[in-house]
Amino acid sequence: MSQEKHIDDLLSRSIFQILPSKEKLKEVLLSGKKLRIYVGADATGPQLHIGHATNFMLLEKLRQLGHEVIVLFGDFTAMLGDPTDKSSARKQLSRDEVNANISTWKEQVSKVLDFSDAKNPAIIQQNSEWLSGMDLSNVVNLASHFTVQQMLERDMFEKRMEEGKPIHLHEFLYPLLQGYDSVALDVDIEMGGSDQIFNMLAGRTLQKAFHAKEKFVIATTLLENPLTGKKLMSKSEGGFVALNDVPNDMFGKIMALPDEVIRSVFIDCTYLSLEEIEAVLKSENPRDAKLRLGREIVTIYHGEEAARAAEEYFVATFSKHEIPTDIREVKLPGEMSLLDFLVQEGFAASKAEARRKVEQGGVEIDGEKVLDWGLILTKQEKPAIIKCGKKDFARVVF
Repeated sequence: MSQEKHIDDLLSRSIFQILPSKEKLKEVLLSGKKLRIYVGADATGPQLHIGHATNFMLLEKLRQLGHEVIVLFGDFTAMLGDPTDKSSARKQLSRDEVNANISTWKEQVSKVLDFSDAKNPAIIQQNSEWLSGMDLSNVVNLASHFTVQQMLERDMFEKRMEEGKPIHLHEFLYPLLQGYDSVALDVDIEMGGSDQIFNMLAGRTLQKAFHAKEKFVIATTLLENPLTGKKLMSKSEGGFVALNDVPNDMFGKIMALPDEVIRSVFIDCTYLSLEEIEAVLKSENPRDAKLRLGREIVTIYHGEEAARAAEEYFVATFSKHEIPTDIREVKLPGEMSLLDFLVQEGFAASKAEARRKVEQGGVEIDGEKVLDWGLILTKQEKPAIIKCGKKDFARVVF
């Protein structure tokens, strides 16, 4: 494949928009100039998901072309809170919460980005390095490059104003500080999801002001359900597939995704070529296509052997026993009696009713009937599938 064809492919897959233009970026990439490129993620939680990995996978392809790539852990901006796509202010996190969140991030990202390459390793930085030392005069200087009208153009702020909801002053500061990351890193390109375009353009404005330098913005596609418009990788809306999920959980979550999102997850979250993806979708039914998707994604993060084992577990546990794939997951912090669990999760109205259901053979764990109503649910390595009656299921994770 020629370099031009390779770059054309790279700038076509999982791309929502390129600013100022795809043509100008292609010209720079073909020039042979080594570019500095970064992707940022705020440390608002301990897990990254396969939607984040869309950017990391594209970043790795650019690294392999010889460019300098940076993953920025937004430890300072996480304490402020990004208002993007939020109908209310985000919760502000403490320093300890942020540090706990990013403790395993490098390990998670290293599944798709090479931090150990001898000649050109990917780099990790944290924006507290420059943002925590700012004084008020620095913040005022940043603010002088923007107007209140510009800030109010953000969709979520317009919506809040229409609904009479508050907009906190500190939320205006967020795009300024994320924008300054581009200045501090002195990057040529910033990459992020399409919901980050406003923030990334703030960085473009500041790069021009501070360094008289053009900064390209690559906005990647978000994983969304085309029928509902809802984000897939949302803990509140379901479908969250974490990079550090164990193989069985990861595979099961992929199989639980709705059929209409299979194509986009193949494109944004796997290494299969577009031609291979179309062949899979054309020749296989949705269930078999999802099995292939599950294998591809688990292989990326856990290897081929783990992917095969996860598929075998899924087929044996779910398909043969007719267990639905979209059952709810219940996380238990420690031991719990089976009766308490059944009442807590609404499988029974009281302990007496729960006991009757057990004694009558109406409760199963991993396909086996449970007749001991005094059973204690204890920690185990893999999730337990609990069935009560014919239709009530729960996946129990400790």
